[in-house]
Amino acid sequence: MDIKKVLIEFTQLNGTSGMEENAAEYGIKALSKYGKVQKTPLKSIICTVKEPEEGKPHLMLEAHMDEIGLIITHIDDKGFLKVGQVGGIDRNSVLGAPVTVHTQSGDIKAVVCCQPPHLTDDHSKLPTIDEISIDTGLPKEEVEKKIKLGDRITFDCEPAMLLNNTITCKAQDDRSCCVILLRALELLENEKYDCGLSVVFSSMEEVGGQGAKTAAYIVNPTHAIACDVSFAYTPDVKPHQVGKLGEGGMVGYASILNDEMSNKLMEIGKEKNIPCQAEPMGGGGTGTDADGIAVTRNGVKTALISLPQKYMHTIIETISLDDIENTAKLIAEYVKTLR
Repeated sequence: MDIKKVLIEFTQLNGTSGMEENAAEYGIKALSKYGKVQKTPLKSIICTVKEPEEGKPHLMLEAHMDEIGLIITHIDDKGFLKVGQVGGIDRNSVLGAPVTVHTQSGDIKAVVCCQPPHLTDDHSKLPTIDEISIDTGLPKEEVEKKIKLGDRITFDCEPAMLLNNTITCKAQDDRSCCVILLRALELLENEKYDCGLSVVFSSMEEVGGQGAKTAAYIVNPTHAIACDVSFAYTPDVKPHQVGKLGEGGMVGYASILNDEMSNKLMEIGKEKNIPCQAEPMGGGGTGTDADGIAVTRNGVKTALISLPQKYMHTIIETISLDDIENTAKLIAEYVKTLR
């Protein structure tokens, strides 16, 4: 598997929360190689890789495929679009960004309006999402023919390789983790293991995690590993609060997570010389799909592995391809130990 190629293909697809069809189509094709695939009413994808046997563990691996974006809420008198946010958006990276408006008749390129610095006296205030406008270049009459309220908008960013085997592009939260799970399945393809195995690419994580929780209800696993992104070190954060790019997946420790599973993952990393790092979290939950999965039905033993990522919820999300490979190896090795 060419990790870089798959990552670029996957991240460049449209898939805002609740409108994941394009990303889901790609996921279905990729997962069909490993088992029977079904789609849930909330558009999550479930792949049954190995049916569980009576009395044996059933492990669900999960990552979400939706991305942050915008939804059109108004068209003003001049044809500019007003928007609301789909998921949490870092406003620092919005102004001047190139975007794509997804309509029933096709995609339309546009830009987020920004005021030239020459025309403002106050550079300290960022507009809120409902204060910004989108410019398609069309007058109102033409906009209303092509675009309707409720259409979604995604941010554009040409993928770029940086130094040290790192890559930057949009939607790596969380399609980079979908790629991790695909790579883990590839590593397991000719291996024997005793547990049942299902893989979920979930919907709607960025707006509440409904896709993963309902998919977990269908799968009914005994164990689960959620795979998401977490914060990696940049100069503007405290080093002890974040992980580091290139040092492997971040194994979560939190009240809602299963310490036995987390400890086993760290143990495997040490024994197999697979880079990984611990991520302790205060409070009750993790802010990821792991929280909803863990409380599905009568409860699921759940672990969380996060991929270190810089610049989360921007159009320049940055990860290490080495971390993708090593996290996939860690997950594959865990699967082989579960009995």
